[in-house]
Amino acid sequence: MLDIKSFIAGRVSLMESSEIREILELTEGKNVISLAGGLPDPKYFPTEELAEISSYVLKEYGWRALQYSVTRGLREFREEIARFMERTGTPGEMPYNIIVTSGSQQALNLLAQVLVNPGDIVAVEKPTYLAAINEFKAVGASFEGIPVDDEGMRVDLLEERLKILKAEGKRIKFVYTVPTAQNPSGVSMSNDRRSHLLELAEEYDFLIIEDDPYSHFMFEEVNFKRLRSMDKYRVIYTSTFSKILSPGLRLGWVAAHPDVIDALEIAKQNADLHTPTFNQLLAAEALRRGVVDKHIPRVKEAYKRKRDVMLEALSEHMDGLARWTRPVGGMFIFAYLDENIDTKEMLPEALSAGVAYVPGSAFYVDGSGRNTMRLNFSYPSEEMIRMGIERLAEVVKRYATSSV
Repeated sequence: MLDIKSFIAGRVSLMESSEIREILELTEGKNVISLAGGLPDPKYFPTEELAEISSYVLKEYGWRALQYSVTRGLREFREEIARFMERTGTPGEMPYNIIVTSGSQQALNLLAQVLVNPGDIVAVEKPTYLAAINEFKAVGASFEGIPVDDEGMRVDLLEERLKILKAEGKRIKFVYTVPTAQNPSGVSMSNDRRSHLLELAEEYDFLIIEDDPYSHFMFEEVNFKRLRSMDKYRVIYTSTFSKILSPGLRLGWVAAHPDVIDALEIAKQNADLHTPTFNQLLAAEALRRGVVDKHIPRVKEAYKRKRDVMLEALSEHMDGLARWTRPVGGMFIFAYLDENIDTKEMLPEALSAGVAYVPGSAFYVDGSGRNTMRLNFSYPSEEMIRMGIERLAEVVKRYATSSV
Protein backbone atom coordinates (compact mmCIF):
# COMPACT_ATOMS: atom_id res chain seq x y z
CA MET A 1 0.00 0.00 0.00
CA LEU A 2 1.33 3.41 -0.98
CA ASP A 3 2.46 5.48 2.01
CA ILE A 4 2.13 9.04 0.75
CA LYS A 5 3.36 10.50 4.05
CA SER A 6 6.75 8.83 3.55
CA PHE A 7 7.35 11.20 0.63
CA ILE A 8 6.87 14.36 2.73
CA ALA A 9 10.12 16.14 3.57
CA GLY A 10 11.29 15.94 7.18
CA ARG A 11 11.40 19.72 7.51
CA VAL A 12 7.60 19.83 7.39
CA SER A 13 7.61 18.42 10.91
CA LEU A 14 9.18 21.71 12.03
CA MET A 15 6.25 23.66 10.59
CA GLU A 16 3.16 24.24 12.69
CA SER A 17 -0.24 25.24 11.43
CA SER A 18 -1.61 28.52 12.70
CA GLU A 19 -4.01 28.04 15.60
CA ILE A 20 -5.74 31.22 14.50
CA ARG A 21 -6.40 29.81 11.00
CA GLU A 22 -7.72 26.58 12.52
CA ILE A 23 -10.08 28.44 14.84
CA LEU A 24 -11.34 30.64 11.99
CA GLU A 25 -12.16 27.50 10.00
CA LEU A 26 -13.99 26.01 12.99
CA THR A 27 -16.14 29.13 13.40
CA GLU A 28 -16.86 29.84 9.74
CA GLY A 29 -20.56 29.67 8.97
CA LYS A 30 -21.50 28.85 12.54
CA ASN A 31 -23.28 30.84 15.23
CA VAL A 32 -20.04 31.63 17.02
CA ILE A 33 -18.85 35.09 18.00
CA SER A 34 -15.19 35.11 17.02
CA LEU A 35 -12.85 37.09 19.23
CA ALA A 36 -10.03 35.03 17.74
CA GLY A 37 -8.68 36.41 14.47
CA GLY A 38 -6.86 39.65 13.81
CA LEU A 39 -9.22 40.70 11.05
CA PRO A 40 -9.83 44.37 10.25
CA ASP A 41 -13.45 45.51 10.27
CA PRO A 42 -14.59 45.28 6.61
CA LYS A 43 -17.10 48.10 7.19
CA TYR A 44 -14.18 50.49 6.94
CA PHE A 45 -12.55 49.17 3.78
CA PRO A 46 -12.38 52.09 1.28
CA THR A 47 -14.23 50.07 -1.36
CA GLU A 48 -15.54 53.01 -3.41
CA GLU A 49 -12.15 54.67 -3.59
CA LEU A 50 -10.45 51.40 -4.50
CA ALA A 51 -13.05 50.69 -7.19
CA GLU A 52 -12.35 54.07 -8.77
CA ILE A 53 -8.60 53.57 -8.49
CA SER A 54 -8.83 50.07 -9.98
CA SER A 55 -10.55 51.44 -13.06
CA TYR A 56 -7.98 54.25 -13.31
CA VAL A 57 -5.03 51.84 -13.03
CA LEU A 58 -6.33 49.61 -15.84
CA LYS A 59 -7.02 52.59 -18.10
CA GLU A 60 -3.80 54.46 -17.27
CA TYR A 61 -1.34 51.55 -17.22
CA GLY A 62 -3.10 49.13 -19.53
CA TRP A 63 -1.20 45.89 -20.14
CA ARG A 64 1.59 46.91 -17.73
CA ALA A 65 -0.81 46.54 -14.79
CA LEU A 66 -1.40 42.91 -15.79
CA GLN A 67 2.18 41.97 -16.69
CA TYR A 68 5.08 40.49 -14.73
CA SER A 69 7.21 43.05 -12.91
CA VAL A 70 10.46 43.27 -10.93
CA THR A 71 11.00 41.20 -7.80
CA ARG A 72 11.96 44.11 -5.56
CA GLY A 73 8.69 45.87 -6.24
CA LEU A 74 7.62 48.63 -8.61
CA ARG A 75 9.83 51.67 -8.24
CA GLU A 76 6.88 54.07 -8.02
CA PHE A 77 5.31 51.99 -5.25
CA ARG A 78 8.55 51.82 -3.25
CA GLU A 79 8.89 55.59 -3.64
CA GLU A 80 5.38 56.07 -2.24
CA ILE A 81 6.18 53.72 0.66
CA ALA A 82 9.31 55.78 1.45
CA ARG A 83 7.21 58.97 1.44
CA PHE A 84 4.60 57.32 3.66
CA MET A 85 7.31 56.28 6.13
CA GLU A 86 8.64 59.85 6.08
CA ARG A 87 5.17 61.24 6.88
CA THR A 88 4.66 58.77 9.72
CA GLY A 89 7.94 59.20 11.56
CA THR A 90 10.66 57.25 9.74
CA PRO A 91 12.49 59.69 7.47
CA GLY A 92 15.42 59.04 5.18
CA GLU A 93 14.35 55.77 3.56
CA MET A 94 15.62 55.09 0.06
CA PRO A 95 13.46 53.09 -2.38
CA TYR A 96 16.39 50.77 -3.10
CA ASN A 97 16.41 49.74 0.58
CA ILE A 98 12.75 48.64 0.39
CA ILE A 99 11.37 45.37 -0.96
CA VAL A 100 7.66 44.74 -1.49
CA THR A 101 6.31 41.43 -0.17
CA SER A 102 3.06 39.50 -0.42
CA GLY A 103 1.93 40.62 3.02
CA SER A 104 4.10 40.90 6.11
CA GLN A 105 3.74 37.15 6.60
CA GLN A 106 5.88 36.58 3.51
CA ALA A 107 8.33 39.16 4.86
CA LEU A 108 8.78 37.05 8.01
CA ASN A 109 9.05 33.87 5.95
CA LEU A 110 11.78 35.34 3.73
CA LEU A 111 13.64 36.88 6.67
CA ALA A 112 13.67 33.50 8.39
CA GLN A 113 15.12 31.93 5.26
CA VAL A 114 17.90 34.47 4.71
CA LEU A 115 18.91 35.07 8.35
CA VAL A 116 18.50 31.82 10.29
CA ASN A 117 20.80 28.82 10.15
CA PRO A 118 19.73 25.74 12.12
CA GLY A 119 20.62 26.29 15.78
CA ASP A 120 20.88 30.08 15.55
CA ILE A 121 19.50 31.80 18.65
CA VAL A 122 16.62 34.22 18.18
CA ALA A 123 15.29 36.37 21.03
CA VAL A 124 11.57 37.10 21.05
CA GLU A 125 9.10 38.66 23.42
CA LYS A 126 7.12 36.41 25.69
CA PRO A 127 4.35 36.43 24.51
CA THR A 128 4.88 37.33 20.84
CA TYR A 129 3.26 36.97 17.43
CA LEU A 130 2.70 33.24 16.91
CA ALA A 131 3.27 33.27 13.14
CA ALA A 132 6.76 34.66 13.68
CA ILE A 133 7.49 31.84 16.12
CA ASN A 134 6.34 29.32 13.51
CA GLU A 135 8.46 30.87 10.74
CA PHE A 136 11.66 30.91 12.80
CA LYS A 137 11.02 27.44 14.23
CA ALA A 138 10.54 26.01 10.72
CA VAL A 139 14.12 26.92 9.76
CA GLY A 140 15.62 25.48 12.94
CA ALA A 141 15.98 28.49 15.23
CA SER A 142 16.55 28.17 18.97
CA PHE A 143 14.70 30.67 21.13
CA GLU A 144 15.30 32.97 24.05
CA GLY A 145 11.97 34.21 25.43
CA ILE A 146 12.09 37.63 27.09
CA PRO A 147 9.08 38.64 29.24
CA VAL A 148 7.11 41.84 28.64
CA ASP A 149 5.47 44.22 31.08
CA ASP A 150 3.53 47.46 30.63
CA GLU A 151 6.61 49.09 29.04
CA GLY A 152 7.21 46.30 26.54
CA MET A 153 10.11 43.88 26.39
CA ARG A 154 12.13 43.60 29.60
CA VAL A 155 15.37 44.70 28.00
CA ASP A 156 17.15 44.38 31.34
CA LEU A 157 16.35 40.65 31.35
CA LEU A 158 17.54 40.42 27.75
CA GLU A 159 20.85 41.94 28.84
CA GLU A 160 21.21 39.33 31.58
CA ARG A 161 20.69 36.53 29.04
CA LEU A 162 23.16 38.12 26.64
CA LYS A 163 25.84 38.15 29.33
CA ILE A 164 25.21 34.48 30.17
CA LEU A 165 25.23 33.43 26.53
CA LYS A 166 28.45 35.33 25.88
CA ALA A 167 30.11 33.55 28.82
CA GLU A 168 29.02 30.27 27.22
CA GLY A 169 30.51 31.27 23.88
CA LYS A 170 27.10 31.81 22.28
CA ARG A 171 25.36 34.81 20.71
CA ILE A 172 21.93 35.92 19.62
CA LYS A 173 21.48 36.30 15.86
CA PHE A 174 18.67 38.80 16.11
CA VAL A 175 15.89 40.10 18.35
CA TYR A 176 12.38 39.95 16.90
CA THR A 177 10.07 42.52 18.45
CA VAL A 178 6.65 44.07 17.91
CA PRO A 179 7.54 47.16 19.94
CA THR A 180 4.46 49.28 19.28
CA ALA A 181 0.94 48.13 20.25
CA GLN A 182 2.34 44.63 20.53
CA ASN A 183 0.56 41.51 19.31
CA PRO A 184 -0.82 39.90 21.45
CA SER A 185 -0.47 42.11 24.55
CA GLY A 186 -1.17 45.57 23.13
CA VAL A 187 1.64 47.19 25.16
CA SER A 188 4.36 49.43 23.73
CA MET A 189 8.07 49.51 24.46
CA SER A 190 9.21 52.73 26.16
CA ASN A 191 11.71 54.94 24.34
CA ASP A 192 14.28 54.31 27.07
CA ARG A 193 14.04 50.58 26.46
CA ARG A 194 14.25 51.11 22.71
CA SER A 195 17.47 53.05 23.17
CA HIS A 196 18.81 50.39 25.53
CA LEU A 197 17.93 47.66 23.00
CA LEU A 198 19.88 49.45 20.28
CA GLU A 199 22.85 49.84 22.62
CA LEU A 200 22.77 46.11 23.35
CA ALA A 201 22.60 45.34 19.64
CA GLU A 202 25.80 47.30 19.14
CA GLU A 203 27.55 45.82 22.17
CA TYR A 204 26.60 42.19 21.51
CA ASP A 205 26.49 42.41 17.72
CA PHE A 206 22.99 41.32 16.78
CA LEU A 207 20.27 42.57 14.44
CA ILE A 208 16.74 43.70 15.31
CA ILE A 209 13.60 42.87 13.34
CA GLU A 210 11.00 45.54 14.07
CA ASP A 211 7.56 44.23 13.10
CA ASP A 212 5.23 47.22 12.91
CA PRO A 213 1.66 46.45 11.79
CA TYR A 214 -0.21 48.39 14.49
CA SER A 215 1.57 51.67 15.24
CA HIS A 216 -0.91 53.65 13.12
CA PHE A 217 -3.70 52.66 15.53
CA MET A 218 -2.58 54.22 18.80
CA PHE A 219 -5.42 55.11 21.16
CA GLU A 220 -3.38 56.78 23.87
CA GLU A 221 -0.88 59.64 23.72
CA VAL A 222 2.22 57.47 23.70
CA ASN A 223 5.51 59.10 22.75
CA PHE A 224 7.43 56.51 20.77
CA LYS A 225 10.14 56.37 18.14
CA ARG A 226 10.27 53.58 15.64
CA LEU A 227 13.48 51.63 16.00
CA ARG A 228 14.11 51.98 12.29
CA SER A 229 14.12 55.78 12.64
CA MET A 230 16.85 55.42 15.29
CA ASP A 231 19.13 52.98 13.45
CA LYS A 232 19.13 52.15 9.75
CA TYR A 233 21.97 49.64 9.94
CA ARG A 234 20.99 47.05 12.52
CA VAL A 235 17.20 47.45 12.36
CA ILE A 236 15.20 45.51 9.79
CA TYR A 237 11.74 47.04 9.54
CA THR A 238 8.64 45.28 8.26
CA SER A 239 5.06 46.48 7.96
CA THR A 240 1.87 45.84 6.02
CA PHE A 241 -1.02 47.42 4.18
CA SER A 242 -3.37 44.73 5.53
CA LYS A 243 -4.41 46.85 8.50
CA ILE A 244 -4.28 50.33 6.94
CA LEU A 245 -5.83 49.59 3.52
CA SER A 246 -6.98 46.01 2.84
CA PRO A 247 -5.70 42.55 3.81
CA GLY A 248 -6.96 41.04 0.56
CA LEU A 249 -4.38 42.99 -1.44
CA ARG A 250 -1.61 41.00 0.33
CA LEU A 251 0.89 43.86 0.40
CA GLY A 252 3.72 44.27 2.88
CA TRP A 253 7.23 45.61 2.80
CA VAL A 254 10.66 45.42 4.38
CA ALA A 255 13.08 48.32 4.82
CA ALA A 256 16.62 47.26 5.68
CA HIS A 257 20.33 47.46 4.89
CA PRO A 258 20.84 46.87 1.14
CA ASP A 259 22.69 43.60 1.78
CA VAL A 260 19.60 42.24 3.55
CA ILE A 261 17.31 43.50 0.79
CA ASP A 262 19.52 41.84 -1.86
CA ALA A 263 19.26 38.52 -0.02
CA LEU A 264 15.48 38.90 0.35
CA GLU A 265 15.19 39.64 -3.36
CA ILE A 266 16.87 36.35 -4.27
CA ALA A 267 14.66 34.43 -1.83
CA LYS A 268 11.52 36.11 -3.18
CA GLN A 269 12.49 35.32 -6.78
CA ASN A 270 12.42 31.66 -5.79
CA ALA A 271 9.16 32.04 -3.85
CA ASP A 272 6.78 33.91 -6.17
CA LEU A 273 8.82 36.05 -8.61
CA HIS A 274 7.10 39.24 -7.46
CA THR A 275 4.09 40.67 -5.65
CA PRO A 276 1.11 41.25 -8.00
CA THR A 277 1.74 44.24 -10.27
CA PHE A 278 -1.87 45.39 -10.31
CA ASN A 279 -2.10 45.45 -6.50
CA GLN A 280 1.11 47.47 -6.23
CA LEU A 281 -0.12 50.08 -8.72
CA LEU A 282 -3.46 50.25 -6.93
CA ALA A 283 -1.83 50.81 -3.52
CA ALA A 284 0.64 53.32 -4.94
CA GLU A 285 -2.24 55.37 -6.30
CA ALA A 286 -4.12 55.05 -2.98
CA LEU A 287 -1.07 56.49 -1.22
CA ARG A 288 -0.66 59.21 -3.85
CA ARG A 289 -4.29 60.29 -3.53
CA GLY A 290 -4.21 60.33 0.27
CA VAL A 291 -6.71 57.46 0.62
CA VAL A 292 -4.51 55.65 3.17
CA ASP A 293 -3.82 58.78 5.22
CA LYS A 294 -7.56 59.58 5.38
CA HIS A 295 -8.48 55.96 6.10
CA ILE A 296 -6.26 55.52 9.17
CA PRO A 297 -7.90 58.11 11.53
CA ARG A 298 -11.39 56.77 10.73
CA VAL A 299 -10.38 53.20 11.53
CA LYS A 300 -8.43 54.23 14.61
CA GLU A 301 -11.48 55.98 16.07
CA ALA A 302 -13.65 52.90 15.47
CA TYR A 303 -11.12 50.51 17.03
CA LYS A 304 -10.69 52.74 20.06
CA ARG A 305 -14.47 52.60 20.66
CA LYS A 306 -14.41 48.83 20.33
CA ARG A 307 -11.45 48.51 22.69
CA ASP A 308 -13.31 50.57 25.26
CA VAL A 309 -16.44 48.41 24.85
CA MET A 310 -14.42 45.25 25.40
CA LEU A 311 -12.68 46.70 28.46
CA GLU A 312 -16.06 47.70 29.91
CA ALA A 313 -17.50 44.24 29.21
CA LEU A 314 -14.49 42.56 30.83
CA SER A 315 -14.87 44.75 33.92
CA GLU A 316 -18.59 43.93 34.11
CA HIS A 317 -18.41 40.17 33.52
CA MET A 318 -14.86 38.99 34.21
CA ASP A 319 -13.91 40.93 37.32
CA GLY A 320 -12.43 38.43 39.77
CA LEU A 321 -12.15 35.76 37.07
CA ALA A 322 -9.23 37.23 35.16
CA ARG A 323 -6.89 40.17 34.73
CA TRP A 324 -6.14 41.72 31.37
CA THR A 325 -4.00 44.26 29.56
CA ARG A 326 -5.23 47.72 28.64
CA PRO A 327 -3.83 48.06 25.12
CA VAL A 328 -2.52 51.46 24.05
CA GLY A 329 -3.26 50.55 20.44
CA GLY A 330 -3.69 47.74 17.96
CA MET A 331 -6.42 45.10 17.87
CA PHE A 332 -6.03 42.85 20.90
CA ILE A 333 -6.48 42.44 24.63
CA PHE A 334 -4.52 39.71 26.40
CA ALA A 335 -6.18 38.06 29.40
CA TYR A 336 -4.72 36.02 32.25
CA LEU A 337 -6.96 33.50 34.03
CA ASP A 338 -6.39 31.42 37.14
CA GLU A 339 -3.25 29.29 36.78
CA ASN A 340 -5.31 26.10 37.10
CA ILE A 341 -7.20 26.91 33.89
CA ASP A 342 -5.82 25.68 30.57
CA THR A 343 -7.42 27.87 27.89
CA LYS A 344 -6.61 25.39 25.12
CA GLU A 345 -8.51 22.65 26.94
CA MET A 346 -11.33 25.11 27.62
CA LEU A 347 -11.70 26.19 23.97
CA PRO A 348 -14.12 23.41 22.87
CA GLU A 349 -16.46 24.38 25.70
CA ALA A 350 -16.25 28.02 24.62
CA LEU A 351 -17.02 27.09 21.00
CA SER A 352 -20.04 25.11 22.18
CA ALA A 353 -21.18 28.21 24.07
CA GLY A 354 -20.82 30.30 20.90
CA VAL A 355 -17.59 32.24 21.47
CA ALA A 356 -14.02 31.82 20.21
CA TYR A 357 -10.62 33.14 21.31
CA VAL A 358 -6.99 32.19 20.72
CA PRO A 359 -5.38 30.17 23.53
CA GLY A 360 -2.40 32.11 24.80
CA SER A 361 0.15 29.30 24.90
CA ALA A 362 0.55 29.64 21.11
CA PHE A 363 2.26 32.99 21.72
CA TYR A 364 4.91 31.61 24.08
CA VAL A 365 8.07 29.97 22.72
CA ASP A 366 8.47 27.87 25.86
CA GLY A 367 4.91 26.52 25.94
CA SER A 368 3.96 28.54 29.02
CA GLY A 369 1.00 30.92 29.19
CA ARG A 370 -1.53 28.07 29.29
CA ASN A 371 -3.83 30.20 31.44
CA THR A 372 -3.91 33.07 28.95
CA MET A 373 -5.96 34.03 25.90
CA ARG A 374 -5.93 36.65 23.17
CA LEU A 375 -9.15 38.55 22.46
CA ASN A 376 -9.70 40.54 19.27
CA PHE A 377 -11.89 43.64 19.23
CA SER A 378 -11.30 45.03 15.71
CA TYR A 379 -13.57 42.66 13.77
CA PRO A 380 -16.76 42.00 15.81
CA SER A 381 -19.40 44.69 16.26
CA GLU A 382 -19.75 46.42 19.61
CA GLU A 383 -22.88 44.36 20.32
CA MET A 384 -21.05 41.13 19.46
CA ILE A 385 -18.15 42.13 21.72
CA ARG A 386 -20.48 42.57 24.69
CA MET A 387 -22.29 39.32 23.97
CA GLY A 388 -19.05 37.44 23.35
CA ILE A 389 -17.46 38.52 26.63
CA GLU A 390 -20.65 37.65 28.51
CA ARG A 391 -20.63 34.15 26.99
CA LEU A 392 -16.93 33.78 27.71
CA ALA A 393 -17.39 34.76 31.35
CA GLU A 394 -20.01 32.03 31.80
CA VAL A 395 -17.64 29.47 30.29
CA VAL A 396 -14.80 30.56 32.57
CA LYS A 397 -17.06 30.34 35.63
CA ARG A 398 -18.20 26.81 34.75
CA TYR A 399 -14.71 25.65 33.86
CA ALA A 400 -13.16 27.16 36.97
CA THR A 401 -15.74 25.37 39.14
CA SER A 402 -15.26 22.02 37.40
CA SER A 403 -11.45 22.20 37.52
CA VAL A 404 -11.25 22.80 41.28
